[in-house]
Amino acid sequence: MMINQYGLGETIGNIIYLLYTKIVFPHARLIRLPFYLRGDRGNFVYGEGLTLGYGCRFETAGDKALLEIGSNCKFNDRVHIVAHQSVVIGDNVLIASNVFITDTSHGSYGQNGSSPDQAPDDRDLVVSPTTIGNKVWIGEGVCIMPGVTLGSGCVVGANSVVTKSFPANTVVAGVPARAIKHWNSSLRQWEGAEHAI
Repeated sequence: MMINQYGLGETIGNIIYLLYTKIVFPHARLIRLPFYLRGDRGNFVYGEGLTLGYGCRFETAGDKALLEIGSNCKFNDRVHIVAHQSVVIGDNVLIASNVFITDTSHGSYGQNGSSPDQAPDDRDLVVSPTTIGNKVWIGEGVCIMPGVTLGSGCVVGANSVVTKSFPANTVVAGVPARAIKHWNSSLRQWEGAEHAI
């Protein structure tokens, strides 16, 4: 016997969201409202079985911006994704609540970076594609910054800020995120950071 994990109000809400999903996003599994899709809807591509929690916000800006989400992805509440160039998320990705993923920064902060005398909104946008592989698990409160590539099978610990790329099957955590474990496919086990990269 299956036990319903939702109260009556949420069950009714899910029925309404399911109807909305099948009409507006027919290939998705369930899109809970509110859901904000800012920009050209043609720049948002998703695979079969997408599930979104409450308050997700996806932004695409520019004619060539691309936000692509693979099949069977499950995002919890308040996932915010910004794509001015390209954010690509693979298949079977699990994302917890309050996650921010972007390919865009207001200004640059290297040697010839933006001046702090200029308001952030007035600084040139700097974009770099962000890619998340298949079967990645992203924990609560994570920020994934422009230009990052996470290989398939990565796990990102809660509240991490990911500012650089990591290879497949790596557990990362921290601010900024660093490798803490890596999957050894020969031994079929996770190993510590000294073996990670």
